[in-house]
Amino acid sequence: MLRKAALAIDTLFENLALVALTSMTLIVFVQVVTRKLFNFVFFWSEEVTLLLMVWFSFMGFALGFREKLHIAMDSVTQHFPKRVNKVLGKIIDICIFGFGLYLVMNGWQFTELMNQSTLPATKLPTSFMYVVMPISGIMICIYSTLQLLGIQTIRHKGIEEEVQ
Repeated sequence: MLRKAALAIDTLFENLALVALTSMTLIVFVQVVTRKLFNFVFFWSEEVTLLLMVWFSFMGFALGFREKLHIAMDSVTQHFPKRVNKVLGKIIDICIFGFGLYLVMNGWQFTELMNQSTLPATKLPTSFMYVVMPISGIMICIYSTLQLLGIQTIRHKGIEEEVQ
């Protein structure tokens, strides 16, 4: 039951990132077409695109950590014994957890700070742009905790695995 709920939240998070990317792409396309053909731009298009880019980026960070797509130095660590690499993996997971915690704490403070102002075009609170920081931080903490416990979080095969 808990696993199904967690998977549903994770799937929702991933789908939100995909919707943000798709929407951002469509809005920019429409913006370019209307500007070039009709000399007209929707007043909200740049602001919404910026919001979607920020949300997509932070959700992408979290999903990247889930899929273990962060930068690695395999050319160096492949020469280490398996036991050393296992310890390094745990240290990396702890550092990732720390980064997630940083996003949660500072992202929430920043979100509260920005709640006083509004975005000019959409009149949304400016905090709407920044609330994704603590949300992504929570997801990063969850993914890194699962990885620390030895639970596999990778949901999609890598390109090199699909080729083989």
